[in-house]
Amino acid sequence: MNHDSSAGPRLLGPADVRALAAGLDLRPTKQRGQNFVIDANTVRRIVRDSGVTADDVVVEVGPGLGSLTLALLDVARRVVAVEVDPALAGLLPQTIADLAPGHVDRFQVVLADALRVEEVPGPPPTALVANLPYNVSVPVLLHMLALLPSLERGLVMVQAEVADRLAAPPGSKVYGVPSVKAAWFADVRRAGAVGRNVFWPAPNVDSGLVAWTRREPPATSATREQVFAVVDAAFGQRRKTLRSTLKGLAGSAEAAEAALREAGVDPQARGEVVGVEGFARIAEGIFR
Repeated sequence: MNHDSSAGPRLLGPADVRALAAGLDLRPTKQRGQNFVIDANTVRRIVRDSGVTADDVVVEVGPGLGSLTLALLDVARRVVAVEVDPALAGLLPQTIADLAPGHVDRFQVVLADALRVEEVPGPPPTALVANLPYNVSVPVLLHMLALLPSLERGLVMVQAEVADRLAAPPGSKVYGVPSVKAAWFADVRRAGAVGRNVFWPAPNVDSGLVAWTRREPPATSATREQVFAVVDAAFGQRRKTLRSTLKGLAGSAEAAEAALREAGVDPQARGEVVGVEGFARIAEGIFR
């Protein structure tokens, strides 16, 4: 694109972030997992690695003071930011008007809890790019994937160990509920690490990037809710066999064993070795 560079958004640096926060008398809160990105190179990298283009409608969760929002507006057709904090949501349009005046009409903020949001205004979003609030990153990601089937891909920043878990394959030490549920919707992969010094305040955990591409869920007669119920039960007691963890759902250990055998899964196996397709087959046997 050969537009005049002065027309693009100006990105936030450390002084900008602190000034905006001071203007709101904002003390970043632990319970909301608020850590604001103060490094322009990091948000540029996230936008680049997300693969977002001028055709994309991006939904961003937890935009905070707008660091990533500004970088997204530079490339995307439209950005809808979902922010739960009224003070932050109220400030965003002004920040966009000040630093990206040419992009105001491509931006909308939604004051809402991303865990409870029921719709996103405007054309269907095609990409999710966000520095997710760390305390609710997995449920927010899963809710967005379920709510917005139009999402084709995304890149989210989460706590490093959560990134590992989301991208883990069956049999991995950290494979668990988030791994299986994310795999229902998408191919998920680890997309790099992010240092602590790019945030204010600096978090006491490392961060990681997770990229995903939408794919069809397993072909199954079971519903997503039924499959997820099996997944929750299977990992509810980590050391136990599937025959034991699924007996409550199946009605008895015998019924659980029959469903497992029919699905081609060893009843003595544990949840950690079963992929999302396997869980779908087990759910079919239990909920027929």
